[in-house]
Amino acid sequence: MKNVFSALLILLTLSIAFSQDAEAQRFRTRNRYNSVSVSLNAMNYFGDVTPEADFTSLRLKSTRPSLAVSYSRKFFPRISGRASFSWGRITGDDAKSASPDEAENLPRFRRNLSFRNDIKELSVVGVVDLFENRRSYLRRPDFTPYVFAGVAVLHHNPKAYYDGGAIATGWYELQPLGTEGQYSDAEGYPEPYSRVQFAIPLGIGARYRIDKRWDIALEIGWRKTFTDYLDDVSGTYANKADLKSNEAIVLSDRSAESGLGPIVTTGGYPHLRGYGLKGNQRGDITDDDWYITTGVTLSYILRPARRGPKFR
Repeated sequence: MKNVFSALLILLTLSIAFSQDAEAQRFRTRNRYNSVSVSLNAMNYFGDVTPEADFTSLRLKSTRPSLAVSYSRKFFPRISGRASFSWGRITGDDAKSASPDEAENLPRFRRNLSFRNDIKELSVVGVVDLFENRRSYLRRPDFTPYVFAGVAVLHHNPKAYYDGGAIATGWYELQPLGTEGQYSDAEGYPEPYSRVQFAIPLGIGARYRIDKRWDIALEIGWRKTFTDYLDDVSGTYANKADLKSNEAIVLSDRSAESGLGPIVTTGGYPHLRGYGLKGNQRGDITDDDWYITTGVTLSYILRPARRGPKFR
């Protein structure tokens, strides 16, 4: 995933450098225009509750919908700005992330964690068209590839579903529980993570002109986040006696529910050997989580305001 991030940054840098000479020429104010858009996307996540945090871990069973609305402004022949608000859901499930016949993924089946997370994102990005349009929107190219990058702020709230009988059946918000000991009075645990995070959106797309005011685009965008807790999984298991509630104890370690090994009991808590005890690996703290959107955008160009001559 880091290679994807680097490649897209290089592509964006080259695109901007390529366009600098053209942008230096005068671009008439009257040729600038605005547009509004609606996007329907498929959303996927890459993190600790997938076999690997890369494209080989993409599972259609984990794909969820995402919707977005955007407002764009064409500033120069190649460069536009775009502000967007989106809602989408990501999900992961160790029991469904891969085939049980894949031996390398057996530890994840035994871990048996799962989550869903509704993400609300506000982003501002710069869009660089590979084909310029120095005239009005009526003379824009029929087909335009583009790249984009920017900044985003997001709100997320990972939840897990439980119906095993130890606690009430239902969805539980995981961040307030501190499943990795975040709210423990004991030392050595991480601080609680924030449900408000920053991200770097970047991606590629291709836009096609339908008629003089309508465009349709196919776009894929990556979100490089700065948190490892979109799935509420990052480091090691906490000592269950240090957790603050029975819900935190039950949802922090679900290995005994997997049925994939002999169950042992430590301190009155059942678990599989190698799971559930303080210091046992629960996730991979070295990599932050990502999410990706792939979808179709329909855009409508707003008619530019016409400035008439001034009379005195």
